Amino acid sequence: MNPSANPAALGPAAPYAGADTALAPQAWITRTPAFPPGGTGALAGLSFAAKDNIDVAGVPTTAACPAFAYTPMANAAVVQKLLDAGAQLLGKTNLDQFACGLNGTRSPYGAVPNAINPAYISGGSSSGSAYVVATGQADFALGTDTAGSGRVPAGLNNIVGLKPSKGLISARGVVPAAQSVDCVSIFARTVATAARVLEAAMGYDALDPYSRVLAMNGTALPAGFRFGVPSTLSFCGDALAEQAFGEAALRMRALGGVPVPINFAPLAEAAALLYESALVAERYTAVRDFFDAHEDAVIEPVRGIIAAGKQYSAADLYTAQTKLRALGQQAAAMWQDIDVLLLPTAPTHYTLEAMQSDPVTLNRHLGTYTNFVNLLDYAALSVPSSLRPDGLPFGITLVGLAGSDWQLAELGQRYHHATGLPQGALNEALPAPVALPGIQAPATVKLAVVGAHLSGMPLNSQLTSRGATLISQARTAPDYRFYALPGTVPPKPGLLRVAAGEGAGIALEIWEMPLQHYGSFVALIPAPLGIGTLALEGGGSVQGFVCEAHAVQGAEDITHLGGWRAYLASVSSLAPSAPAPA
Repeated sequence: MNPSANPAALGPAAPYAGADTALAPQAWITRTPAFPPGGTGALAGLSFAAKDNIDVAGVPTTAACPAFAYTPMANAAVVQKLLDAGAQLLGKTNLDQFACGLNGTRSPYGAVPNAINPAYISGGSSSGSAYVVATGQADFALGTDTAGSGRVPAGLNNIVGLKPSKGLISARGVVPAAQSVDCVSIFARTVATAARVLEAAMGYDALDPYSRVLAMNGTALPAGFRFGVPSTLSFCGDALAEQAFGEAALRMRALGGVPVPINFAPLAEAAALLYESALVAERYTAVRDFFDAHEDAVIEPVRGIIAAGKQYSAADLYTAQTKLRALGQQAAAMWQDIDVLLLPTAPTHYTLEAMQSDPVTLNRHLGTYTNFVNLLDYAALSVPSSLRPDGLPFGITLVGLAGSDWQLAELGQRYHHATGLPQGALNEALPAPVALPGIQAPATVKLAVVGAHLSGMPLNSQLTSRGATLISQARTAPDYRFYALPGTVPPKPGLLRVAAGEGAGIALEIWEMPLQHYGSFVALIPAPLGIGTLALEGGGSVQGFVCEAHAVQGAEDITHLGGWRAYLASVSSLAPSAPAPA
């Protein structure tokens, strides 16, 4: 698939435009139609759902375990922030029980199907939240993410899943899964909506033991950013997923990224510790009192996973934590070579039938590229990438260091809008991208080029590698003569201003470059060329390439051709043809 393909080439549109709860009533556990409507804050006009391990005052919190249910007196801190910002709460959504799973089938309230193809899983544990966003029933939804539960359902349902840096959003009022690595996550159909919600939801909470103040990086990634790609990748035999990820890497390159192979082994080893070491004891600790008294009320395989945490000693936990720290040190080395990590959100899709026949092994596969992220204190953003030839969504995840949330959002929005995909399971095009909160717009300078720096010309990379973007094509005022300078490598023209009426308009391109890179660009310009002010056709002016008058003595005057491309075409047409083969 071509990375710049239009929506029609990306596979069949989802069949569920205008979907309602009748499609998958099991996506909801509790509806709250009488909940107060939204106010006039930053999120006014937006509706949302909350995963049912997040407290809403007066509404039972079940964590998908009816015997565990309780009715909280207060809203979770994050729910209160969103209500205060004007969003309207619609209800509580289904989940893998106790947020233990990545597939969306581990609930007594029923398995939540995929929003695109109901024969397939939705992904979990935040299955219901992803489904109601993908089908347009809510503008955004809250999930939780310990091992990928805020990302895998996004990738499998063609929506955005924002997993913030740990401690950025308060988890007070959230039933913990593994409290030291839990995050409240955000599902939306666009990165812009997810970023708006993050801005409203984030903030230090002294009553949350894992809340923290983070220095947020608000600078967009530089031109020629470096993205890491694992040197070896597994797609569980899914050739369509492998193909889709190859196309994703090409799209990243089209956005200015430079791929860098990375060693995925330390990340994979860290991921394995989550369930295969004493770290799993934290899952038991989260619900210990209830579990010890009501173990039979917990469904399999959740029961077996939680029970496994009982077997470890404190010494075992310290051993696992030390190993995790060592792996984190190894992984830290890759950030010297990359700015962001590019991964598949999930390596493959599974049908509901397949998942229920082998729930442990297949669930583990889904966490291949997600389980390590919170353990190593990274931020992550899952964005839609393509609809495969079989119609199933494929998503990618951008991973960055803690505090890189706004950077990931800026790149993620550019990537998502380059796909041309519809929103979720709806036949609705993406809206125009918007300025994102938290990103500082860099100062820029406009620059006109007339020769070897034009798009597709030999020196154009001197612009693109500095983050310059083409913003328009234009012509000079009719006061310039244009010359082909002799002996220049690569060939270059000279533009010379003359008296009014003695020249012509010359074709040019206007580029916009971050001011911080302008000095290094100008330093590359050899004499007799330089930067001056060019008058434009129709009025106005712009900085651009000019030439010293002495350099055009004896140079070929090509003014009549009106531009450098026309001159090169004329030279090419005059070149002798190669002799025909004998």
